[in-house]
Amino acid sequence: MGSVNRAARFKYSQISNLLFSGRSRGTISAEACFDSTSRRLISPCYHLGWSQNASFCSNSARHHGKDSSSIDLNQYPSDKIRNFSIIAHVDHGKSTLADRLLELTGTIKKGHGQPQYLDKLQVERERGITVKAQTATMFHTHNFLGSDTNFLLNLIDTPGHVDFSYEVSRSLAACQGALLVVDAAQGVQAQTVANFYLAFESNLTVIPVINKIDQPTADPDRVKEQLKSMFDLDPNDALLTSAKTGLGLEKVLPAVIERIPPPPGKCTSPLRMLLLDSYYDEYKGVICHVAVVDGSITKGDKISSAATGRSYEILDVGIMHPELTPTGILLTGQVGYIVTGMRSTKEARIGDTLHHSRSHVEPLPGFKAAKHMVFSGLYPADGSDFEALNHAIERLTCNDASVSVTKESSQALGMGFRCGFLGLLHMDVFHQRLEQEHEAHVISTVPTVPYIFEYSDGSKVIVQNPASLPSDPKHRLTACMEPTVIATIIMPSEYVGAVITLCSDRRGEQLEYSFIDSQRAFMKYRLPLREIVVDFYNELKSITSGYASFDYEEAEYQASDLVKLDILLNGQPVDAMATIVHRSKAPRVGRELVDKLKKFIDRQMFEITIQAAIGSKIIARETLSALRKNVLAKCYGGDVTRKRKLLEKQKEGKKRMKRVGSVDIPQEAFHELLKVG
Repeated sequence: MGSVNRAARFKYSQISNLLFSGRSRGTISAEACFDSTSRRLISPCYHLGWSQNASFCSNSARHHGKDSSSIDLNQYPSDKIRNFSIIAHVDHGKSTLADRLLELTGTIKKGHGQPQYLDKLQVERERGITVKAQTATMFHTHNFLGSDTNFLLNLIDTPGHVDFSYEVSRSLAACQGALLVVDAAQGVQAQTVANFYLAFESNLTVIPVINKIDQPTADPDRVKEQLKSMFDLDPNDALLTSAKTGLGLEKVLPAVIERIPPPPGKCTSPLRMLLLDSYYDEYKGVICHVAVVDGSITKGDKISSAATGRSYEILDVGIMHPELTPTGILLTGQVGYIVTGMRSTKEARIGDTLHHSRSHVEPLPGFKAAKHMVFSGLYPADGSDFEALNHAIERLTCNDASVSVTKESSQALGMGFRCGFLGLLHMDVFHQRLEQEHEAHVISTVPTVPYIFEYSDGSKVIVQNPASLPSDPKHRLTACMEPTVIATIIMPSEYVGAVITLCSDRRGEQLEYSFIDSQRAFMKYRLPLREIVVDFYNELKSITSGYASFDYEEAEYQASDLVKLDILLNGQPVDAMATIVHRSKAPRVGRELVDKLKKFIDRQMFEITIQAAIGSKIIARETLSALRKNVLAKCYGGDVTRKRKLLEKQKEGKKRMKRVGSVDIPQEAFHELLKVG
């Protein structure tokens, strides 16, 4: 047994030397060299792609059986390039379709790797959703205009949830076409509508793909009618596929090549690159995903940023095939990555234009800056873990630039952070990644939205943290503004009444109401963002038996009657529990808050008063009775004044304890408050 362990240690040391020698840095990990099935170490030659039978790492670095160094991008002028993305509602089969296309083109081998290969985050695999848009370059031979021609295809797999529509808009900026995937059983959903209009506004060619036609409940003809009535798409242009079984997939890539136009850039013009995305790598620094609009870029070139004015040298350049594959060059119309030695993703501004340092170019139209819709405070569960949480958030925001972070302090929770997110799912995913990837234990406050308060002196205050809003301002409050959204809801027609009631309860204003077909209705509402960030989606799914789909886009601010609701413990406000609500809902929300707090706060030796207040007006109250010690237990006989004396002494002691005692609020109380509407 000892000899086996020594041999294993020797082999592991060989692998470690290879890992850090520079030849394989960033391509494999020590964990990859351990076979979880046979529970033994595998020869490093297999994982480094030196064996003829190497299955996955070597395949992803080859092109038609050749080593990655033999990929010559000069063979692919812009007329032989097609850039397209896959867009769809959640769980309509985008990532599975991307897997099949990668296998069809030989980019990955069939049966190797894991399902949804482009979903790399653990949270994506556990939830079955796509969070980060991923790019892969494929090579495909197609009979075009009577002769076999090699094409370079850039595929971008995008998220489907409304919170990550910012990722979708960035992806579409690098494309000339999109595959609009629709589930043959579920039909057109709310995010299908949103994604179609994102592609339509970007002037992209849309190819409808009706997926999952192998399901027993599939009805492709009904879906074709929906595509015609909703988007005016020709039903004959729709492709019928099953990404799971491979049925009909042979028609997808020919349709991409024949229907989607090549990139419009000019190879003779000065270099202009659009910065699509960036993430931090421990070995290489910041890796930028770029689309070359005009000109070309070569390793060693000097480039500058139009946004920051900083200059960099290209240290590495290549394509995602589907892993990072160096090519030394990127030409007009191609999508790939560059490494410039940036040390922080803050230097890589998404939507920026990169150009050669000595040339002056017109910047490309960039993206809208990410607009944070939900704000929440993050505090370490243990106050001594603040530095660890700070480090974890810094590392995580290196790969998620759409989160805003500012430091803040709370009397109840100590030092923490105020973070802005694109939506509630985005916030939930961020929390999960903090716990899984960095083992951070956090307490999060009630999510809020940014409000605008106007005062009599003409000043305006944007409030992201309710605790920062003074209960008794120096100047008179003249107006309150809250953000609204335009919500799209698609549901079976029998649930229309219940959905209208729900939206009315949430202060919604109906904008549009129509029927997609005989079975499904389409509704648009203007809703306050505050009313949907916590439990609106769950309520909608509940009253429609899970059949409704929901999507929203930001709209303008509108005037509203808002008040600050404070929670008081023994007369002292708890800043972490302050919230801003509509005046009409304040009594109900206040009652729910104090009821939940009473369940989760431990009883003390003194009485605890839990109150909800608007300014100086108490609107809800609960009292947590004190634990009482029987001081008369050892009092035998004697005059009644002796007993009364002991009770009065106990009463005075409890008053003093109430003045100086502190109330500890357990972590469970903060988690429960997240569920208050």
